[in-house]
Amino acid sequence: MSEQDARPGEPEWEVPWPEQARPSSWSPERAQLAMAFVGAVRKTGSLMQLMSQAAADRIGINTTDLNCLNILSFSGEMTAGELARATGLTTASITGVVDRLEHAGFVRRERDAQDRRRVVIHLDTDRAMKTVAPVFGPMMGNWQRMAARYSDDELRLIVGFYSQMEEIIRDHLARLREQLPPAESPGS
Repeated sequence: MSEQDARPGEPEWEVPWPEQARPSSWSPERAQLAMAFVGAVRKTGSLMQLMSQAAADRIGINTTDLNCLNILSFSGEMTAGELARATGLTTASITGVVDRLEHAGFVRRERDAQDRRRVVIHLDTDRAMKTVAPVFGPMMGNWQRMAARYSDDELRLIVGFYSQMEEIIRDHLARLREQLPPAESPGS
């Protein structure tokens, strides 16, 4: 990070960049831009995790529950199995998440009218708007003001970029979950 990029009072972050990760065809300027790109993605990810933890603390739930609440907010309802697949958590873990979110008043379970064996988890939008929206509202407003500075074509590029990032992260997440070592047996 250059001195002009650093904000007063903020730590300067060094970004490790292994030499072997740089294709030999890259110019020094291209390598510097690529390093800045990777650094920006990593910093944003770390800051989002820290912000999520602070938001969860403010709301009074844990970060896993907040992430599940966020995923549920895109559709408003999901089955426990759908939420488990979307998060990569086990159905047993999702049961605990839903129990906690239901106890906190953020969701409710209802039997599906077509298939009584199926339970659908519904987001309580009013509760979320009263409790969660004020925590994220200022940041969302800042994002909207930032987006207003870009042309439609630039926003299409940015949205496309984030779609590709989501795909990369989902693939990496699936790969990591497949490689998880088996749980240690009790007493080992």
